[in-house]
Amino acid sequence: MKKLFKIVLVAGGLLFTANLVSAQQKIAHINSAELIKAMPEVVNADKQLETYKSTLDADGKTMYTEYQAKVQAFQTAEKTLSDAMKETRIKEIQDLQTRIQEYQQKASDNFEKKRSELYDPILKKAEDAVKVVAKEKGYAYVFDTTQPGIVYFDGGIDIMADVKAKLGVK
Repeated sequence: MKKLFKIVLVAGGLLFTANLVSAQQKIAHINSAELIKAMPEVVNADKQLETYKSTLDADGKTMYTEYQAKVQAFQTAEKTLSDAMKETRIKEIQDLQTRIQEYQQKASDNFEKKRSELYDPILKKAEDAVKVVAKEKGYAYVFDTTQPGIVYFDGGIDIMADVKAKLGVK
């Protein structure tokens, strides 16, 4: 009986100590959108991205103006054109329309690529700074208030196995 009492006492002490240690983990939060907006590199990146977008828009407008001119010219001359000439002009207009659509898709892809090229280093710098501060200040968790999820963590209990078991996922 004394042995059982000692075991319960030790187990209770260990449980109390574990709860005390986990209760001492420090938690912090940050508004990452506000942090990024405050970084001076963002102003330069915004300007570069706006200039790049203007260039892409100008090229697209040039193609669209050419398209409108061809459509208007076709509509004006349509009654006087032979069937073969009509088919040729329609094909030219359709080809130009296809090129415009391809350009728009390529421009969109290039814009996103440029955005990543400009902003990824800024985001990485901000993330690294959060991690450094969290380590220096002893924060176990840093939550981002602009989005759900954790920006940084160090320690804590990983409950992945338990959750997978609960869901029946192997």
